[in-house]
Amino acid sequence: MQRHLIWTGFLWITLGSTWQVMLMGWADEDVALDKSRTANASKAQHIFSESIQPILARSCIKCHGPETQKAQLRFDSWDALLASQKPKSIITPGQSSQSLLIQRVTSNDPTEQMPPTGPRLSPQEIALLKRWIDHDINDVRLDSSFSSVSTTDKHWAWQPMQPVPLPSLSPTDQLWVRNPIDQFILHQLRKQGLTPSPEADRRTLLLRLYFDLIGLPPSPEAVARFIADPDPLAYEKEVDRLLASVHYGEKWARHWLDVVHYADTHGYDKDKPRPHAWPYRDYVIRALNEDKPYARFVQEQIAGDALWPNDPRALEATGFLSAGPWDFIGHVELPESKIDGMVARHLDRDDMVSNTIGTFMSLTIHCAQCHNHKFDPITQEDYYRLQAVFAALDRADFAYDEDPHVAAQRAELQKQSRHLALQRDHMLQAIYQRPEGQKLLALDKKRTQVEKQPATLPIQHGYHSALASDDQQVKWVQVDLGQPQVIHEVVLRGCFDDFNQIGLGFGFPKRFKIEASMDQAFQSNVTTIFETSNEPVPNPGTQPKRYAASPITARYVRITALQLAHRHDAYIFALAELEVLDEKQNNLARNAQVTSLDSIEAQPRWSKVNLTDGLYPTPLPSLQDQQQLAEKAYQECWQRMVSKKEIDEFARIKSAEELIKQKLKALPNPKQVYRGCVYHGNGHFRGTGYLDGQPRPIFILNRGDVQKPIRPVEPGAIASIPISNKRFALPAHHTEADRRMALAAWITDPENPLTWRSIVNRIWLHHFGRGIVDTPNDFGRMGQSPTHPELLDWLALHFRDHGQSIKQLHRLIVTSATYRQASLYEGVAMSKDATNQYYWRMNRKRLEAEFIRDRILAVSGKLDLTPFGPAFRDFVVDKSEHSPHYEYDQVDYRQPHLHRRTIYRFTVRSHLHPWLTTFDCADPSISIDKRTISTTPLQALALLNNQLTLQMSKDMAQRVTQMASTPDEQVRQAFILAMCREPSIEEHRSLLEHRQRHGVASMCRVLFNLNEFVYVD
Repeated sequence: MQRHLIWTGFLWITLGSTWQVMLMGWADEDVALDKSRTANASKAQHIFSESIQPILARSCIKCHGPETQKAQLRFDSWDALLASQKPKSIITPGQSSQSLLIQRVTSNDPTEQMPPTGPRLSPQEIALLKRWIDHDINDVRLDSSFSSVSTTDKHWAWQPMQPVPLPSLSPTDQLWVRNPIDQFILHQLRKQGLTPSPEADRRTLLLRLYFDLIGLPPSPEAVARFIADPDPLAYEKEVDRLLASVHYGEKWARHWLDVVHYADTHGYDKDKPRPHAWPYRDYVIRALNEDKPYARFVQEQIAGDALWPNDPRALEATGFLSAGPWDFIGHVELPESKIDGMVARHLDRDDMVSNTIGTFMSLTIHCAQCHNHKFDPITQEDYYRLQAVFAALDRADFAYDEDPHVAAQRAELQKQSRHLALQRDHMLQAIYQRPEGQKLLALDKKRTQVEKQPATLPIQHGYHSALASDDQQVKWVQVDLGQPQVIHEVVLRGCFDDFNQIGLGFGFPKRFKIEASMDQAFQSNVTTIFETSNEPVPNPGTQPKRYAASPITARYVRITALQLAHRHDAYIFALAELEVLDEKQNNLARNAQVTSLDSIEAQPRWSKVNLTDGLYPTPLPSLQDQQQLAEKAYQECWQRMVSKKEIDEFARIKSAEELIKQKLKALPNPKQVYRGCVYHGNGHFRGTGYLDGQPRPIFILNRGDVQKPIRPVEPGAIASIPISNKRFALPAHHTEADRRMALAAWITDPENPLTWRSIVNRIWLHHFGRGIVDTPNDFGRMGQSPTHPELLDWLALHFRDHGQSIKQLHRLIVTSATYRQASLYEGVAMSKDATNQYYWRMNRKRLEAEFIRDRILAVSGKLDLTPFGPAFRDFVVDKSEHSPHYEYDQVDYRQPHLHRRTIYRFTVRSHLHPWLTTFDCADPSISIDKRTISTTPLQALALLNNQLTLQMSKDMAQRVTQMASTPDEQVRQAFILAMCREPSIEEHRSLLEHRQRHGVASMCRVLFNLNEFVYVD
């Protein structure tokens, strides 16, 4: 089971081997509530949430809740409230006087009255409880646990952001301040009795800027220029130059992709590739480089296709919705009508909800799947309302045009094509209404059925090659006739396989050659019997293909596939039977020995021996005659019924359609992006809606059990967030796009405090190594409180109200005196604040795994800075019938395509890159808001012995020896390249000794292994 299925905060519940998820196929009569009942339920729900639940939570749950059950009574779930746990039920619907709850809260007996301590319930509260039990309780059933949630909350994260005055400082302290950030930091430092550290030296500051803003090292020349630059604004100019670099987006996209758990494979057990996921990665890089206002950045990722339909970048942005794991088996191999298929769709929506709310608002919304959130004011209804926003979405590759003019042409041509198809359908329907119309329709269906009629099929299907990743890989299979034989004809018979409806001619190569020889290795005396031209041969189905040979004497006959057949996401070569005939048509190859380059041995279906066993699929008797008869009967009926005018009109439509096909073919091929799409009922993703425009019904689930839906919900948001439009009401006949647009507007509402606090905290985290809130994905009660709440709100408001520029937020942070401090150790300060939560110095940070790799490539002189485009693959795929295996130890790092920045590598979920994992790279199966930083012996071994570092040390050695001819100068140049400074006398001596004993490449490996190489400071 993938780790992305294990979430903190709730427990998946299973019944045997069946996951409990939402029952999508709930019978209509069970969910079709009439208007009056719906209105009553809505009213009862409101009464419970606003009036009753707060009373129970305040006065009852402490003694009768999930942790303590005095007198074996629980008041925190429906099952408990309605159970007959005592002679009298806690609650008897419709009979408040018979309910134990009312008897106890109204009792004057000190041994029975409730609550036993503290204030008694007021008469007004008791009246509310009575009225609710007598009149409203039957109209609502909520989730099974509601102990801790109310509609209001005093937790800091839910409070509206208020303007924050800058702290006052003494004139002396004011001299240290460079911008408002420093006022907040220094004010807190003084309260803690702490003093800020001095400013770091210029070299340290420049390296810090480079690695923080673009993730690459500066050149030694850039360091020297900056150190010598007398301009008082030299530092600020470097900041602006780096923020303007294309490499800025590459660096900060890495942090964003960690949070949204982006990868280039699906995950789960099959973990198939997503070859078109990368446009979303490129979108993030471009959006950051363009410094899109943050609200637009958020809205594009949730509903860019709807809000800006003519902007291809906004379309790519919706790759966010599909960034997480996806169950191929649950979606492709299982129908949605089955329980496991429903599980897959439920998990898919959960991932979209969790990713959206977790990324943009830093909340653990998924905890409310089975019950109201135990710690935060998020109800189960809130959660399923958010699921309803994504109820029509699935994930798929989506074709689009980058050029808006091409997109407009394609859309117009497709519109014309649909119009012509509609005209033809209308004409056909009119014809079918005539006296012989139904007969014509039946004949049409019959001829279609005959054309698709399958062959008879033996169990032994034939020979099947191993899978290939492209169609140009050569495959061959050959037979040994036992002794030299005179060959007159070779017959090839195609396969038929009903698995996944593969069909006739399965695996028959598009291009191939037939050869004969006396040499088993086909190295000499080879005679070509047949070879296809450059044009692919038509698939023969199961019809025999005969190839005459001038009488040839040979012992071996070989079939070589030059262009393989396509099968799903792989390419193959398959044959049912190979016959070698003599002059009398005797099969010389019957039961002959078969050898091949490779094969899939899955007996009895697929095996080399099947190629000569005499068993092969054959067309049904007189199939061709049946087809001809069916076609003739149809045409005769057609001629009797259809006028010449109608025939001419059909011809006109056909001609117009052919012209449109030619025009569409002439357009540039569209790009594809893997994104959240809306599923059309015929199996195509057209952006029109699930099952012809209708989103799936979404129900609140009793403890997450799909077979126990409580009631349907409409799309909405979290009611407790202090926003005027809490539920974003939608019109009755709204579209799927309206739902996502409403959610995007709700999340980016200026009143939403979580959105703006979340993003400034994430940016702060990656500059200082810790967040103001050091649980960036959890602003709830189980997360940490902000160390500087006033600074957090000041930053959030400043960011929101001054252009929402992430680049300007970077600039504000990195130009502060707080950021420019040295990372020095100071004993007194350490004793007061060992974790440096008050920022009395700069935190010392290790480079993330990807940037260590980039730095190694950069100093070796091999880094390819080509931006954007498909991901490079630093692995070899070993494919099997079930799932691919990604093997990282089979690649050659001398290949230039492996030298690109790590942000552009193909990221696999099921098998993380071993070297990057050693340095704590993110697991893309889950959202990673803050990477764990470990220090292990494996890291030193990886930097010394991994194939990447071995090859790059050789390349760096070659670079150094080209720069300098003497050993002394080679050591010096290597050190300057790696560390951007001159070596000390001791460092130079030690490295020179190592170089003399072990060579320049080994010395470079030592440099890669120094702490200074992998740490920012």
